[in-house]
Amino acid sequence: MTPALKLRHAPRYAALARLLLKHRHAPLDPTSGIETELGVSATVPQESADADALVAELVSLGPTFVKLGQLLSTRADLLPPLYLDALARLRDDVEPLSAGEAEKVIEDELGVRISKAFGSFEPKPIGAASLGQVHKATLRDGRPVAVKVQRPGVRRQATDDMEVMAELAEFIDSHSDAAGQMGFAAMVEEFRRSLMDELDYRREAANLRLLGEHLESFPLIVVPQPVDDYTTSRVLTMDFVDGRSVSSLGPLARMELDGKALSKELVGAYLDQILVHGFFHADPHPGNVLLGSDGRLALIDLGMVARLSPDVQEQLLRLLLAVSSDDGSAAADALDQLGERLEGFDADRMRAAVSEILMRYGGTTVGELATGRLLGELAMASSANGLRPRPALTLLAKTLLNLDQVARILDPEIRVDKIIQGHASRVMRHRMLEAASPAKVMKSALDAAAFAEALPGRLNKVLESLAEGKLTLNLEGLDEGALMRGAQKLANRVAAGVLVAAFVVAAALFAGARSATTLWGYPVLSVAFLGLAGVISISLAVGVLRRDLPQRPRR
Repeated sequence: MTPALKLRHAPRYAALARLLLKHRHAPLDPTSGIETELGVSATVPQESADADALVAELVSLGPTFVKLGQLLSTRADLLPPLYLDALARLRDDVEPLSAGEAEKVIEDELGVRISKAFGSFEPKPIGAASLGQVHKATLRDGRPVAVKVQRPGVRRQATDDMEVMAELAEFIDSHSDAAGQMGFAAMVEEFRRSLMDELDYRREAANLRLLGEHLESFPLIVVPQPVDDYTTSRVLTMDFVDGRSVSSLGPLARMELDGKALSKELVGAYLDQILVHGFFHADPHPGNVLLGSDGRLALIDLGMVARLSPDVQEQLLRLLLAVSSDDGSAAADALDQLGERLEGFDADRMRAAVSEILMRYGGTTVGELATGRLLGELAMASSANGLRPRPALTLLAKTLLNLDQVARILDPEIRVDKIIQGHASRVMRHRMLEAASPAKVMKSALDAAAFAEALPGRLNKVLESLAEGKLTLNLEGLDEGALMRGAQKLANRVAAGVLVAAFVVAAALFAGARSATTLWGYPVLSVAFLGLAGVISISLAVGVLRRDLPQRPRR
């Protein structure tokens, strides 16, 4: 059924239609303009201007479309690097709320006056974004905190915008085979879930707690913890980090730091999040990583996180190890497991493209190697050869691209590939210990018990079907000629055995009969039948020795 568009959404449809028409020449081809020495897209002036205009218009459409642009910046399988770079610069810095609006939201949510809840509260925000803004405050006991306040009406606006986008995506998918293959409706649904999670500050508080627990073993990394009594769906109160963003560090400030240790710890912490826990902070751009006054790195703004299933973690580990060791074949296999094959998938061509990309990056210098950009190009190569990458892969590429930027600010000579290889042993130890945990052992024991309990009944059904002639075997991928020859050989062996048995029985029967004609004291017929049985037995034995037994070592 074709989805119906709603009249009340007509103004929003018109705005989106103008946006799409204006940028209809934007290439939805991830391979457009990626051929350069280091994998950086060639800058075409017309496309560069179009990409910048697209960013400006997304900002004018409101916070939902700002977030949509940020999500599209992770889809290296849809857009070429020129547009991805422009969207990656999309920061939702906007004008703060009018005086008193933030305080009203806080009082409505907490059910208490600002002066009662906080010892002090700074009306001027320290940061303002499209969904909310952050104020510095202190609790009644003097503890410094940061208070994140959601903009009034932004949830309703986001809900309406998502409804419009979902209707348009379904309409486009149903009227375009190419769009249906790309799955616009599924992308919009993924974005809707992500945005709704980001608009519920209780989820972000839970993310802060969980990430803080996961990174306890990294002493140089800190995650601000939430204050539960001062947190609701629209207000998030958490520890205040006294520091500044990594992107604001100048050359002199970097010289005073142990940048090598900080960058190695940061990359290791993200590999631990991705490969061990399957839960990671998905937006570590330089503005979301702060250098605290105590010399530690703080991860803030956990509205955008990602969760990975164990099978995806395993394939990502294989891919990262293959990339770090320049193994094109293994990387192509991992990409195949991380994608969805579409019509026209060409495995050989994709394998060749992956190997070429790894060879090209293998010749780069230390300062030029960017693991995130490399993964982005691998995602593009997959898409260009009929393999749709999972969102987890493109999001990981975007995360590592941002991480590369932060790590190189701290240590320009960092080798992310070497850190990946060194971190692999920690990941494997964790997996082995996890597999040997009492819970996993108990689960395996229960599975084995369930299998043993069900086996007699299943075997009985098979035997009943066999006895009634209802058993059907479906064999695929076999040499039918060889199978028939083997069946004929087996039938001949069985027939020969039956003849031998029949001749022996006949000889025994005639041995007791009275007959005038004898040979060696036995009836002639008995001797004849025994002779035939002997000849057939000898020929059968010779055939087995010459034709059957020599095949065993060959197999």
